[in-house]
Amino acid sequence: MRNTRQKELILDIINKSCSHPNAYDVYLECRKEIPNISLGTVYRNLNTLVESNRIQKINCNDNIDRYDKMINHSHFICIKCNKIIDINEKVDYNEYVGDNKVLNCKVILEGLCRECLEEER
Repeated sequence: MRNTRQKELILDIINKSCSHPNAYDVYLECRKEIPNISLGTVYRNLNTLVESNRIQKINCNDNIDRYDKMINHSHFICIKCNKIIDINEKVDYNEYVGDNKVLNCKVILEGLCRECLEEER
């Protein structure tokens, strides 16, 4: 995989973000450094980075993919507002799978976030 300036910028944006940006958010951030970058270029590079396991894609209930860094953590997704909350508790999944080696694990919890619960009360 060739490392282009665009791809490295996109990777840097995802790795520094804590907001789980969608492709358009990444595009807007990229334009601050590369004003003529196209949305298509951002999508292509995001897909390449996901396929090469350098970032992860999170599928939400609103059908808008979000992107995140490749560190071992889980997510809570609110089914009402689609907010994504990182769950950083480290779990050694290898102890649960015997002689197998876990390379990646994606745990997604779904429910209502604190703010949406307050709205319902």
